[in-house]
Order: sequence, then C-alpha cells, then structure tokens
Amino acid sequence: MKKDYYEILGVNRDTSSDEIKKKYRKLALKYHPDKNKSPEAEEKFKEISEAYAVLSDDEKRKLYDTYGHEGIDSRFSREDIFSGVNFGDVFSEGFGDFFDFIFGGGGLGRKGRRPRRGSDLRFDLEITLEKAFKGGKKLVSFSKLETCKVCGGTGAEKGLKKQCKKCKGSGNISFTRQTLFGVVSQYATCPSCKGSGEIITNPCKSCNGSGRVQVVRKLKIKIPAGIENMARLRIEGEGEPGEVGAPHGDLYVVVHIKPHEFFRREGSDLLCDIDITFSQAALGAEIEVPALDRIAKLKIHTSTQTHTVFKVKGEGMPYMNSSRRGNLYVRVIVKTPEKITPEMKAIFEKMAEQEKRVNKGLFETIAKGVKEAFS
Repeated sequence: MKKDYYEILGVNRDTSSDEIKKKYRKLALKYHPDKNKSPEAEEKFKEISEAYAVLSDDEKRKLYDTYGHEGIDSRFSREDIFSGVNFGDVFSEGFGDFFDFIFGGGGLGRKGRRPRRGSDLRFDLEITLEKAFKGGKKLVSFSKLETCKVCGGTGAEKGLKKQCKKCKGSGNISFTRQTLFGVVSQYATCPSCKGSGEIITNPCKSCNGSGRVQVVRKLKIKIPAGIENMARLRIEGEGEPGEVGAPHGDLYVVVHIKPHEFFRREGSDLLCDIDITFSQAALGAEIEVPALDRIAKLKIHTSTQTHTVFKVKGEGMPYMNSSRRGNLYVRVIVKTPEKITPEMKAIFEKMAEQEKRVNKGLFETIAKGVKEAFS
C-alpha cells in the first residue's frame, strides 16, 4: 500500500501550503540524486515529489483528504499528478530543470516523449427523482474524438512515416545547462517531430493527419439506485483517444436530478406536504400517503395541529449499494373547507358554542390567577 502523503513529507493534515513547500524543499535538497549518492535516494526523491505535487494543489489535496490514494489514482495518471505543479518555484535556481531530468518533464527522457493519455470528457445527464430511486440503465449520446480507422491513429496515409532527421528518431534533443547542482545534460522534445521520432510525409485524407475523427457515441450508462444529485459516474476508457500506444481518457457523467413536483429530497430522506381535514386533525385518522414506489399508511393522532411532521419509516430513497432506505417525512396541513353545507354549518356552530364555553372558563381561570398574584 502507498504511504500517506502527509507522513512522507512529515507534516500534519492542517499544515499550510507555505509550510509544506518549505518542508518539501528541505527534503528535496537532502535526497536529490545529484547530491545524495545512496541507492535509495532517487526513489525517495520521487516519492516526496509526488506527495508535494498532490498536497501543493488545492483540488488534488481536497480529493486526497476525502478519498485517499483511491481518489487520486481514479482521476489522475502518474503524469497528470505532476501537471500544473511549478517545481521551479520551490527553488530559485534551476530546480525545475532537474525535475525534468529526473522525471522526464511530463514524459521526456532519454528514450523520447511517452505517448500522452487521452483527455477525459464530461457529460451532464438529467434524470427524474423516480429514475434516481429505481436506478437502471440510461442511453446517452455525445460527440467525441475517436481514433481514425483509416490510418490507425498514425495520421499518415497507409500508416507510413519517415524517421525524423533532426533527432534521428529519438524524439528528443539534448543540451547542457548550468544549474544549482552544476552542469548537467538535459533533454527536450524535438520541435520537428514533436517527440514522436517520425515525420508524416503524406497525411491521411480521412483525418487530415490528426489521427482522430469526430464521431457520435451512444452509450448505456448504469445509474445506481439512490444516486445523489451532482454525483459523478466514471466510465473508464470512454474519453478521447490518446496518442498511438497510449490509453483513452475516461468519461465522467455528472448526474442532475430534476426537482419533483411533490417530494423534496434531503440525502436519503423524502419530505412532502399532505392536506387533512378539521375532523381528521381533531379526531385522528389513518390516511394514505404516496411514496415513490407505493402507497403508505400514516396514522394521524387526535388533536393534531397544522404543520405537524410525521415520520414514515423506510419509505424514503434507497441508500446506494444497500438494501436500506431513508424515511418519508410528512407535514400535515389542516385545510379549511372551501364550501360549507348546511349540515356542516350546524356542526361548526355547535363547535363554536362549545369553544366559547371552554375559552371562557380558561380565561376566567387565568384572570383569577393574575388577580391573586397582584393582590
């Protein structure tokens, strides 16, 4: 198992970015292979550099703090981990050049530039709350670049290329440079062949020499039951193609759940409002309430007040990858009748008389208590 990045640099999880940079600089000077000739120095140097590449980037650090190494490995290749990190900023004199020399400058090295992995793609998918509840498959259609079948991604007619004369097929050119650690040999991508070591003389007519063509891809996406709004589904290898010999990127499907006309969602719980009558609120009743997959029963107790919230256990959304479900919370609204029949009017008049007697007795009791308190 990989060691903890914080442990590698010897810092705490709440250590500031500036302190992490200082700690990395100190360790990098200690273990740089040009200064430390021990057999394990180079590996140690790469280890602390990878830890710094993650912890110095706010997005990568947040991802690592949340999901650990699995979160980083699922999103970034080894080259991507180091992309965007300014190692030269750590040292004032040419340290970034040494990083290129040791790690290949994002792919450079004595044997030429490694083929680049394909770009990741994002697709925004809108689904209903019912679909999020049930899960299942969803057919999506999107536009993407794909490897040209005519030239096999080489970009050359019939796949034929010639060796680059400038770099003699190596893909890079070498030069020397004075750095903090002395004069060193370094390598850069050959500008003529862009690191491939080969030159296209007759570009492929199908893709105009790019090696890739635009296509419309149809794909069935598996939606897990209970999926949350804004959740991301990673479809490995469904991104854009990499250079010849490199893997495709990944497709990230971002799920958006439409607002529901009746239910509101909070995590795995559902909330709704139900109207009840005066008599149901006063006398109590058993009513039916809709859940997403069936009709549930709810018992209203006597003397229920409007806006009382009842819990119906196990009638909410399913938890992802589990047979458990959240709860349904029902807020009852006592509704005044819009039309009153003569019979209803007579009943309400009797209720009003009864309420007057009750309220009068209550008022007299309170008034007596106040009078005694101040007498």
